[in-house]
Amino acid sequence: MKKIILTGGGTAGHVTPNIALLPYLRSHEFEIHYIGSIDGIEKSLIEKETNVVFHEIRTGKLRRYFDWKNFTDPFRVIGGYFDAKKIIKDIKPDVVFSKGGFVAVPVVMAAHSQKVPVVAHESDITPGLANKISKRYATKICVTFPDTLSCVVPPLGVHTGTPIRDALYSGNADSARNMLNFDTKPVILVMGGSLGSIILNKCVRTNLPELTKQYNIVHLCGKNNIDIELMDTDSYRQFEYVSELLPDILALSEFVISRAGSNSIHEFLALKKPMLLIPLSLLASRGDQLLNAASFEKRGFCHVLYEENISSKTFMEYIELMQKDKSAMIEAMTLAKNIDGTVAVLKVIEDSCMK
Repeated sequence: MKKIILTGGGTAGHVTPNIALLPYLRSHEFEIHYIGSIDGIEKSLIEKETNVVFHEIRTGKLRRYFDWKNFTDPFRVIGGYFDAKKIIKDIKPDVVFSKGGFVAVPVVMAAHSQKVPVVAHESDITPGLANKISKRYATKICVTFPDTLSCVVPPLGVHTGTPIRDALYSGNADSARNMLNFDTKPVILVMGGSLGSIILNKCVRTNLPELTKQYNIVHLCGKNNIDIELMDTDSYRQFEYVSELLPDILALSEFVISRAGSNSIHEFLALKKPMLLIPLSLLASRGDQLLNAASFEKRGFCHVLYEENISSKTFMEYIELMQKDKSAMIEAMTLAKNIDGTVAVLKVIEDSCMK
């Protein structure tokens, strides 16, 4: 039996593509292991999966800005490297697949030191810091956007698209409406990412009285961001994060308001869900979400509302615009090609396995 180690974490976006691959890896008779951080979101997500062995390593965050932890985290990364090296020696995998995030760097380096092939995946148009470091150790780097091949030149770079979880295609709208106890008004799903978005949460909650006149709102507000003073109403439900319920909620949703993380927006695209994207600004990111959103807007899949332009007035104006343009967005998404990259990524993994 072939053995694979998956890695990636820090946010759900660095984990969900790995989860999408699991049924395919099982059907191709891989023994599956996962290396993640001790207290990251990847642990809680992966431990729900069957036939996947989770291994913990020490981790340190990679930052582009000043923080006192920048003086101590490199030692944690070094510790993680030796943790990962021991795990890899014990397992003797045929291949390592990295979805990125700071936990992946020591794993990729350790795999390279043991001459284990490394396949990495880059979600955004431009590579993130973890994949920039991993690039020198990787056998192949799969990319979601064709534009990325200018940064990761073939044959190292391979345009595959991104893995999409099978479960997302089997959502039941009626089940979600009954579970949420919503009336027949259309539903808007609001997602700020697994860690949440302060500006998006505030904007939604400020406009709730107006929003709930016309819509039911499902608000995924991120870890520790539930507003306990804002009780659920007949037309408003808030959750920190949902996993098993997400396919049903997406099936029910008229359109989605979201940040512009690549994995999430490609899942919405695969499901043909019109999007209002509010990308992270350059003040809080390296600009990858701005590029992702601009690419989708150019292709007619979404409208984009930039943080610096957000107000109660503009937010509600864009909601009206979404209602007007949703049919055109669905038509544009229907014509899109190479959306689900699960099979293509799996082929790269299999081709890269140690002979």
